[in-house]
Amino acid sequence: MDFRNVLLAIVLSSAVLVGWATFFEPPIVEQQITEKTNTKNEDLSSPSIDKEENKIENEIARNDLINNTKRVNIENENIKGSISLEGAIIDDILFKNYKKELGGQENVTFLHPKNSSQEYFIETGWASSGKENIKLPLLDTIWQIKGNSTLTPNNPVTLEWDNGDNLIFTKKIELDDKFLFRITQSIKNNSNKSYQFYPYAQITKKGKPDGIQIYILHEGFLGVFGEELKEEDYDDIEKEKFTINSSKGWLGITDKYWLTAIVPEKNKEFKAEFVSKNQKYKANYIIKESSILNPNSSVTNKIDAFVAAKEVAVIDNYAEELNIEKFDLAIDWGWFYFFTKPLFFIIDYFFKLTGNFGWAIVIITALVRLIFFPLANYSFKSMAKMKILQPEMLRLKELHKGDKTKLQQEMMALYKREKVNPISGCLPVLIQIPFFFAIYKMLYVTLEMRHQPFFGWIKDLSERDPTSVFNLFGLIPWDPPTFLMIGAWPILMGLSMWVQQKLNPTPPDPIQAKIFMFFPIFLTIILAPFPAGLVVYWTVNNILTIAQQWVIMRGTKVKTV
Repeated sequence: MDFRNVLLAIVLSSAVLVGWATFFEPPIVEQQITEKTNTKNEDLSSPSIDKEENKIENEIARNDLINNTKRVNIENENIKGSISLEGAIIDDILFKNYKKELGGQENVTFLHPKNSSQEYFIETGWASSGKENIKLPLLDTIWQIKGNSTLTPNNPVTLEWDNGDNLIFTKKIELDDKFLFRITQSIKNNSNKSYQFYPYAQITKKGKPDGIQIYILHEGFLGVFGEELKEEDYDDIEKEKFTINSSKGWLGITDKYWLTAIVPEKNKEFKAEFVSKNQKYKANYIIKESSILNPNSSVTNKIDAFVAAKEVAVIDNYAEELNIEKFDLAIDWGWFYFFTKPLFFIIDYFFKLTGNFGWAIVIITALVRLIFFPLANYSFKSMAKMKILQPEMLRLKELHKGDKTKLQQEMMALYKREKVNPISGCLPVLIQIPFFFAIYKMLYVTLEMRHQPFFGWIKDLSERDPTSVFNLFGLIPWDPPTFLMIGAWPILMGLSMWVQQKLNPTPPDPIQAKIFMFFPIFLTIILAPFPAGLVVYWTVNNILTIAQQWVIMRGTKVKTV
């Protein structure tokens, strides 16, 4: 097994996956799709909450919708917005501590009213079996405020609606100081009849996130049902509805940095669905066991709803304090969860210590290199020995170029005589890959690096390097097209990779040698659009690797240039 072949396969495979996900999208194919259902223990006895919606020919401007409906104002330290009294839906939320653009004044606006171009809201309510002719509150129902008209952490609000048939529907909505809405909905029966009701909650979102979706990050539907995390892409749900039954868990829709989630009342069996219809995406659940409402009595149900910036400490606190099953997985830590998450806490510590996220990246990269120092030494020593033997290997290849069997025998004899194992450098590298990938993943998915500066021209580590070699890094007054934006840090990374390549044995195969010659250029182009923080990490890691490898090779008296 040749170390070069293994490393080449790993790196090239990763580069192809990254490059494809970065620069290409699958073509949009318009076709008629028969709806299927991905079902787990489904019980169809519970009523459907899929309702026909009134189609709006023209979308209405967001501000017009907000200004033309009666509302309950919302505000705490983190969010600001309002609840529409039409439908009693949470449909107007912005994040006070996050700006839409670096240096801008406009806050990130997350939820949007029904019938707007970016419709995104949370509704709660009751369904009936359909056997009884009951007037239920719908999305166009106008609710009345009872008492306080502004929702804050210290002031809950109560909404009420009378259906005209002696049923009084009430919603008490509470807000904490972060991102949690607690909705206690109840029905009071003043009639002489008995009814059955099923509480539900639903998130409705119109449209998918802008931009190309990268394989390393999940955006779309997610939920934990029992102990199982389920992640479904928008495209998958367009083809096939997802349905599952559970007695504990939560569900929602996630973007890279933001989250909506709903949590059913504990210890109640529910049916959850992820649905796509008319370019709208819905995540909902309905409690399967009906609430029996007898004359002169009431029924009550509680729902926790999150409209959150995915701050790690906040999400973890909710998971622990509210005992929500695996709620911390709302942040996409990935396969290497047990590496990725602890690495975040380490880098967050250094961020708080230094006050600069870029320095925190440099420090954690150095620490990881230090941890793997012995393994890397072992690998580099093996590579140094291989480089010493390279002239002899080339001689044997030329001598036995017509006899592959004889060449293999002579090569093995050479390795045995010189006490060199050609694959001894492979295992240390393979062991380190999960850790380096975990750092890459952690830097990419966490909100904490967003809008954090480094030094010089890097004002936002979560965005690409803004400079370009094609306008001499700003000296020429010309803005290159996006595909020509190859900044200073990606070029530094490419140069460090080229130097590192020069320290390694040259592949005896001329085709491999040519591939490796162009590889730094290829990766520089591929990785140029990536967040600057990731490129800084790769560059620093390369520089530290070069330093360690150079010392090892100098000690073994290998020519390094």
